[in-house]
Amino acid sequence: MAFDQPLDRTVPSVADAIDRERDRQESTLGMIASENHVSAAVLEAQGSTLTNKYAEGYPGGRYYGGCEHVDTVEAEAIERARDLFGADHANVQPHSGTQANMSVYFAVLEPGDRILSLDLDHGGHLSHGHSVNFSGQLYDVEQYGVDPDTGYIDYDELERQARETEPAMIVSGSSAYPREFDYERIGAIADAVDAFHLADIAHVTGLVAAGVHASPVEHAEFVTGSTHKTIRAGRGGIVVCDAEYADDIDSAVFPGAQGGPLMHNVAGKAVGFAEAQTDAFERYAEQVVANAQRLADVFRERGLSLVSGGTDKHLLLVDLRDSHPELTGTEAESLLSDVGVVVNKNSVPGETRSPMVTSGIRVGTPALTTRGFDEAEMETVADCIVDVLDAPEDEAVADRVASRVDDLCETHPIYD
Repeated sequence: MAFDQPLDRTVPSVADAIDRERDRQESTLGMIASENHVSAAVLEAQGSTLTNKYAEGYPGGRYYGGCEHVDTVEAEAIERARDLFGADHANVQPHSGTQANMSVYFAVLEPGDRILSLDLDHGGHLSHGHSVNFSGQLYDVEQYGVDPDTGYIDYDELERQARETEPAMIVSGSSAYPREFDYERIGAIADAVDAFHLADIAHVTGLVAAGVHASPVEHAEFVTGSTHKTIRAGRGGIVVCDAEYADDIDSAVFPGAQGGPLMHNVAGKAVGFAEAQTDAFERYAEQVVANAQRLADVFRERGLSLVSGGTDKHLLLVDLRDSHPELTGTEAESLLSDVGVVVNKNSVPGETRSPMVTSGIRVGTPALTTRGFDEAEMETVADCIVDVLDAPEDEAVADRVASRVDDLCETHPIYD
């Protein structure tokens, strides 16, 4: 019967697509800052029979029977998350970072309340109040930005905006801001205007867990994150918060923002969090940052303009308008994809092109670091990228870079 058949016999087209995707990941350099490669153990947990189990509610208080084993899994994920971030309470059920943010908004805000957050074109995220997202449709959104001369957030201006607009919540966090946030300063500003502080660490969850990036836990009532970027715990979201908000957050996640948790994903989080508690993971996180900073060094040496001049974390934002005004972000992404380097187009501060075209590219180091790349190899990768951008119509350059990419991928397989 079909129930017992393997995937390649049940739906060959899906099996083939999965095989091709694995080949694509193995044969290209994944440099999208929000992507990573999880371990075999996380893959095993996420592909387990836990996908069959409904478990609405929380450990010890489910709406379904038969939850004794998934209770064990979720309780472990919660405890490991609390330990990693030094938090009073953790909710590991959100399906994504966006749903983690949704749960915080639902817990303490009313529709029409004001949010002050980083502008999308300056590195912010859709779920921080963009008009196409629920957050921008339900709440009154004011946005702060970066100084056009430095590329850094101007905290004096942020404070001025906060005092003028009196938001109910200030959001710190980004998808394409290459510098650390001053969480202590933002927390103080929020306190001064009687606002909540939500720190969205989606991109730096793993760096914060490893202690190589500043932690906002002491300076924000709520901290949200993704579990599939720098922390390698499979796709999903997380919320940690002060004890006084624990019940509000739990109710906002379920039943407020979603129904039953994806218990196979919760298992992946438990495994990934366990991996993140090791010395090896701390070394990995340190290498992520070192690789990004070496990438930035070579880019600057070869004439690329970087927003804020560099990076404190795992990503760089390249502004092509000065060095390669003839290239759009879309064109640069395509040129690099053709030689096996996968990045994404990205808006830059002062953007004049549409989000589907853009004037910049975002480049990240988490996935290559997982594969074992160090600073010396990042120099090679950086040179490959600039070579292609400098000679977009030179087929000889493209062929040479593609061959070098093949060599690097063969030297550093993801799954042996």
